[in-house]
Amino acid sequence: MEHADSAAHDDFDAFLEKFQSQPYRGGFHEDQWEEEFDKIPLFMKDAPSEIDPKDNPDLACLQSIIFDEERSPEEQAKTYKDEGNDYFKEKDYKKAVTSYTEGLKKKCADPDLNAVLYTNRAAAQYYLGNFRSALSDVTAARKLKPSHLKAIIRGALCHLELKHFADAVSWCDEGLQIDAKEKKLQEIRAKADKLRRTEQRDMRKAKLKAKKEQNQNEALLQAIKDRNITLASKAVDEDEDPASCSLGEIFLDGLSAENPYGARLNLDDHGRLNWPVLFLYPEYAQSDFISGFHEDSRFIDHLLVMFGETPSWDSERKYCPDNLEVYFEDEEREELYQVPPTKTLLQVLQHPRYVVKALTPAFLICVGASSFSKNYLRGRKVHRVK
Repeated sequence: MEHADSAAHDDFDAFLEKFQSQPYRGGFHEDQWEEEFDKIPLFMKDAPSEIDPKDNPDLACLQSIIFDEERSPEEQAKTYKDEGNDYFKEKDYKKAVTSYTEGLKKKCADPDLNAVLYTNRAAAQYYLGNFRSALSDVTAARKLKPSHLKAIIRGALCHLELKHFADAVSWCDEGLQIDAKEKKLQEIRAKADKLRRTEQRDMRKAKLKAKKEQNQNEALLQAIKDRNITLASKAVDEDEDPASCSLGEIFLDGLSAENPYGARLNLDDHGRLNWPVLFLYPEYAQSDFISGFHEDSRFIDHLLVMFGETPSWDSERKYCPDNLEVYFEDEEREELYQVPPTKTLLQVLQHPRYVVKALTPAFLICVGASSFSKNYLRGRKVHRVK
């Protein structure tokens, strides 16, 4: 016995002497021990998205065991489900979707497991904001398991996000038939029903508003037609007279929308038209906008107000109401018409050569007998409106 103990001691001494002469070469380096420690699967903080067998042989080995193709489709699908759940808990929803998808690809024969995979993938899609994809998944889950409450709750939430409030209520009702005390469904239903009622109310208001605007537009069109005022049409053929266009073809954008300056054509309480009008001063590239030019007002009435004080851009102080001339342009013939300032807006708009564009009449204002006016009018045919 003593001989055996002596031999064992000799072997242990020899083992120690071996390490003294040949140091252990598989240990961690002092300056890299944390990085090397993190390569051991048990102690990894984050698993690599792509596993290279050369860089991570241990992890690759574990992966091959977990996802062994020789295992049954049910076992593989369950493994992918568990992996997806882990990603879901980490809020890595894209990877969760991938894992659940891989599980569904196994086409296992367990309808309950497939229903869970669809429902879980729907939850991940929901948090990614892919509500239609999520709704498609819960619909598939319900085909496999009609009473799956989680799928019904997720579907109701998807309909809520997609503003399908009536469908959300319907899904909740179906779920409450299975479990009438399900609080989540009760909450979703109450919210969806309230939003549905609000939506219906807003739709009624919108229809009434649209009808009111339509009536106003029809009244405006009739007032324009009664006054024989010509509006520029949306699209007129080269050989077609704008005046021959039917009311349905008239350019109506300005009737239902505000002018870019914030005004629109309207009828007052006495059935008279107020027009948004633009005055252009080509000499100084300036303009004035009149938001409500009453059709019975004269041009001189507005000029007296607008030029009661000298505008900042009139450095020569020559824009005085008595010196100003008013013109409108006949673009088709490239001719000008001089309008007496004592004319009313309606009288000018009724001129057979005046065409209103975008429901905003425009006029050129120049200083009579000025050098700019003479040059501006030179070579152009000017008609005098009486």
